[in-house]
Amino acid sequence: MALIVSTSSVQLSPLLAVNEGFHRQHSRVLVRSVGGGDSAMVSQESVRIDGVSCVNDGGKVSEKNVVKELEPLWDDGYGTQTVKDYTEISMDLIKCDGGPPRWFCPVACCLPLDDSPVLLYLPGIDGTGAGLVLHEKALGKVFHVQCFHIPVWDRTPLEGLIQIVEETVMFENASSPDKPIYLLGDSFGGSLALAVAARNPTIDLILILANPTTSYEKSLLHPLSSLVRALPEEHYGMLPYVTRLLLGDLLKMETVEMNNTNHLSSPWKSFGNLALLSLISGNPNRAHTEPASKDINVRGHFSLAHSTTELLGRILNKDTLTWRLELVESAAAYANSRLHAIAAEVLVLASGKDHLVPSKNEAWRLSRLLKRCDVRSFEENGHAILLESNVNVLSAIKVAHMYRHSSKYDFFKDFMPPSLTEFKSLPMETWLYRLYMGAAMFSTMGDGKIVRGLAGVPNEGAVLAVGNHMLWGFDVFSLTLEFLREKKILLHGLLHPEVYHYKVKHEYDSEISDYKFKEEYFMVPYTDLMKLYGAIPVTGRNLFRLLSRKSYVLLYPGGAREALHRKGEGCKLFWPDKQEFVRMAVKLGATIIPFGAIGEDDMSELIVDYNEMKRIPFLDEMWNEYNQGRKNLREAMSGDIAEQTIHFPLLFPKIPGRLYFFFGKPIQTKGKENMLDDEDYLQELYVQIKCDVEKCVAYLLTKREEDPYRGFVERVMWQTNYRDLDHIPSFTP
Repeated sequence: MALIVSTSSVQLSPLLAVNEGFHRQHSRVLVRSVGGGDSAMVSQESVRIDGVSCVNDGGKVSEKNVVKELEPLWDDGYGTQTVKDYTEISMDLIKCDGGPPRWFCPVACCLPLDDSPVLLYLPGIDGTGAGLVLHEKALGKVFHVQCFHIPVWDRTPLEGLIQIVEETVMFENASSPDKPIYLLGDSFGGSLALAVAARNPTIDLILILANPTTSYEKSLLHPLSSLVRALPEEHYGMLPYVTRLLLGDLLKMETVEMNNTNHLSSPWKSFGNLALLSLISGNPNRAHTEPASKDINVRGHFSLAHSTTELLGRILNKDTLTWRLELVESAAAYANSRLHAIAAEVLVLASGKDHLVPSKNEAWRLSRLLKRCDVRSFEENGHAILLESNVNVLSAIKVAHMYRHSSKYDFFKDFMPPSLTEFKSLPMETWLYRLYMGAAMFSTMGDGKIVRGLAGVPNEGAVLAVGNHMLWGFDVFSLTLEFLREKKILLHGLLHPEVYHYKVKHEYDSEISDYKFKEEYFMVPYTDLMKLYGAIPVTGRNLFRLLSRKSYVLLYPGGAREALHRKGEGCKLFWPDKQEFVRMAVKLGATIIPFGAIGEDDMSELIVDYNEMKRIPFLDEMWNEYNQGRKNLREAMSGDIAEQTIHFPLLFPKIPGRLYFFFGKPIQTKGKENMLDDEDYLQELYVQIKCDVEKCVAYLLTKREEDPYRGFVERVMWQTNYRDLDHIPSFTP
């Protein structure tokens, strides 16, 4: 067993081979052979990667001062490596590619968090193991990543490949028996991962399957196998061109870097990128006035398409492709016959435009047959989903609550704050959404002065923000994102449990042997976005744990009744007579900030509310059926607050006005712990908070009349002149 690492701080070409006597080269990967070497020892060497001193030990890279936790808006590096890097690394990996299958760790995965679990990447039919290149830096922050490489001329049978992966899994399990082991299987690798999981039901495995080929019999791979065998050698050179089209959307592969910059951040940037896309697609009317750099960039995209085809041709020669297709068929049959034995957690990433495999239908089939299986659909992506834009593997793992350090998921120990890429790619962070909402924030300093922005919000927790809900609660995103944008603080929202646990409904149609979807699960739906940004079900225990960790917490005492209010109830509070959050805040010395929010009446008009729905028989019956078995957190209370029936009122959109948020003067509870048994004090404090919220709302209702940019058209004109979304003027506080 040998380990080859770079001793240079400059990353050059990837490792070419690990044959005996091979001289040391600069490398972008750390490689560990799994062949029958004489020695089982792995050399321990000090290397310097990106200016950081690291120690290599057994294929894992560590550092004395390893990062303990991630900060909000951490840099995940998405978009800094693209499919171009995949082709370059793969080309070098297959040069003089002798030797058995092996594991390698990309240098981009240098420094994971302390106590990170292991992730083993199992490649698709290409076998290079470089298919994780877009996600290496992000996954390398929170996993010890190892990628499996199957040489072009290797003919290890399926049983041998399973055994190699299985031995690594067993070794990692013996080293850290309390940690889960992740298998990220891409295409063929998905079937391989299922096979390993079926043989090891007692090991804590988590499978991430990207368009698995377990549906081989129903896929184009089945007839392709016969075609490859029958195709004359002189015509085989055309096959890679066809295969490339089937594998995925090349345009999505080529625009990863552009998508990472959030090309919808402004209308002018978006227009420029649309022009670039027209050039890429070969628009005959492209202007000759475009800068030379753009033309070079476009030629680079065409060159990339050619290099991708060349790579496929070199990897999948006729003999290798024939062998690999036999492996795919064998792995699918092996995995399907043992699905009942799989106890692992499974997350399937399914493409909606997979022309090679019926990935969506297969994903739902697996979710029905496996004990613990979740599905995420990517409607616009092709088969090579891990190499295409608009796909973030780490985000999918996070929102499925499958990232954990021990046998059970713990929100507080396993939660990761949103990365910079996740923040930039949010629909709510696009220029149009921000301009549409026009959220104006105001806060109160300690001396009572009202200022624009969040300067009045304390810079250290624990902080409990308590306010009123607007219709449908769409104000949550504006609040959360502004805290991240201005203060880099994550505001944890406390959600109704029914909102938090979104369920997918699907049914099997036996007549057409297909799946019909009642509700489609897009990546990322509302609930997934809330999870991604730290939302958690509202319980006393969760509030206690958040405040005890000095977190920032967002609480709406009015709950669903306030968010789904009736006609004429806008800006009205529906709070219970008593609220235990006051006692909790005093016990932990948290700072309470009352705030008011208005503006939903400027954006929509309530057409049919709950009271009117009750008078319409079919709507009444529909919502009664929908609410059967669902929780009502205030059912035991009296009055309006007890009527928290989940429903969706009918709205009519208006030309948008503007959202306004006003944070009142912070209320300090630190040092008041001795008042916990004084019910009069606690009730008085609760009434004060409620009155402050009402005063904040009243202040905004009056002052917004002075705002010259309350209307959408006025804000558009400002954006046209100044191109600045962060400083659109409002009223003078």
